[in-house]
Amino acid sequence: MADFGEILRNIGEFGLFQQLTLTALAFPNFCQGFLMSGFLFIQSDPERHCNTDWILRAANLTIEEQLNLTVPREEDGSFSRCRMFVPVDWDIQDIRENGLNETTGCRDGWVYGSMLYESTIVTDFDLVCGQSNMVGVIQTVFLAGILLGSLIFGPFAESFGRKRATQIPAVILFVFTLTTALCPSIYLYLASIFFMGVGAGGYRVNCIILSTEWIGVSKRSWGACVTQLFGSVGQCVLAGTIYGIRKWRVAQLIGAAPLAVVIVYIWFIPESARWLFNKGRTEEAKQLIAKAAAINKQPVPHSLLEKVQDANLLLKYQFSVEIHRLGLFSLNLCIYCLYLDMGSLGFSIFLTQFLFGAFEIPANLLSMWLLEIFGRKSRSVTGSAAEHAGRVPLGHSHRHFKQPDNHRRSPWLPAPRDQEN
Repeated sequence: MADFGEILRNIGEFGLFQQLTLTALAFPNFCQGFLMSGFLFIQSDPERHCNTDWILRAANLTIEEQLNLTVPREEDGSFSRCRMFVPVDWDIQDIRENGLNETTGCRDGWVYGSMLYESTIVTDFDLVCGQSNMVGVIQTVFLAGILLGSLIFGPFAESFGRKRATQIPAVILFVFTLTTALCPSIYLYLASIFFMGVGAGGYRVNCIILSTEWIGVSKRSWGACVTQLFGSVGQCVLAGTIYGIRKWRVAQLIGAAPLAVVIVYIWFIPESARWLFNKGRTEEAKQLIAKAAAINKQPVPHSLLEKVQDANLLLKYQFSVEIHRLGLFSLNLCIYCLYLDMGSLGFSIFLTQFLFGAFEIPANLLSMWLLEIFGRKSRSVTGSAAEHAGRVPLGHSHRHFKQPDNHRRSPWLPAPRDQEN
């Protein structure tokens, strides 16, 4: 009985077919850094004062006169950022002579002073004073969407195929990346960013699964590492984009533009032949293998296809990933806490963002090199190096169970070298 690894060795373990598939599936990860631009590049406590243009109905005043008459001062002598005097229907002379004493919260929004950005979600949705905690809520909602997307589209890929499990999240990701940039209110923004997270979580899990299941064991590390590499480059590009634009809605639309191309070509991505064999759809799998062999310009013996075993190729190592998942949870928690609060590190946020991506590039390349030399079983070398270098933890397995190659691991990746099916 032939196994699937033998088929890949005959048609090419990492030929043109696999390279094109991997590049197409990895490219959307280049855009995923832009998804968080709206709530990363903000000034959480910008210079501001209440909008008190009501007094301009009584007289034309300079900005200084307007503030002196309508905004109370703090103990340090600065104008209040969150309070104003209650508007009155007096003429300007009475206001100047008697003054105003009763204060209230800002009724008509805020006027913002000089800022690092031209517009942010803080200024567009007035997330200041009593609403300042909404920035943390936004981050939580987005990460909850990523979690739900991973939980939904992981099992979905097993039941309905890897191809569908990448296509649907890709469409969700594009639609809600676009709508997020156009949301007129904070509540629509929260709903939109949640579904954007669902698409991001579902796609990131399954794009690695699909690409890896087509790659032979000798180059399988590329399936995870190249995907992460695209994301790292995207982080660097994001820093330069925000530095030049300074508008969160425009940055969001820039991130949506390449995804429009993705949802066109994503329908032509091949299904996993492993999954087709596993589901008994042998003829479809054979057709895809023949297509891959033709693109790789390699012959595929028909006798080999006839001997391929229809055994369960995908579900033999579910147990092995459970222990490592706890470590990955802790790792990702630390990284996201640092990443989402990088504005408070005290450095230029543009430089910090660039360095976040720049440091991951050599980390990914190093992981690929180490895996080529030591293999996926050298956990003490490859897994540790990747976990400390960036979000590319690469585990190992014992003889009968394989630890997959992605930092959000699914139990449905190809089998290890000595159990290759």
